[in-house]
Amino acid sequence: MGYHVIDPESVDPTPDRPCVQRALGDTAGLENVAVNLYEADPGEQIPLAYHYHDDQEEVFYVTRGELRVETPEGEQVVPEGHLFVAEPDSPQRAFVPEDADESVRTLALGAPPVDDVHAYDPDA
Repeated sequence: MGYHVIDPESVDPTPDRPCVQRALGDTAGLENVAVNLYEADPGEQIPLAYHYHDDQEEVFYVTRGELRVETPEGEQVVPEGHLFVAEPDSPQRAFVPEDADESVRTLALGAPPVDDVHAYDPDA
């Protein structure tokens, strides 16, 4: 058996990201799910690029603010206390608009925790 209590503030942010990302799943040694805490200010995006995954399902739970997600079907608005779910092969780019009144904090879960990300070009 294994148990962990993790203070997210004790986890160093991942370098070279467009916003603050704390890899909580890595800290806990999780093997079956990726768990990340993101903090994005107005004008910042969460992923490195507009993207999709072959096999990974992603869930974003917004704990503070209002997250926006660009998809080929249009922009989704995810209010505080709500979830955004991206199934495999579903392009998305999560961001906080430059004119937003506040930053966003969201807990992201991805399973399986595979590196199957592909850039998506919405103009292609």
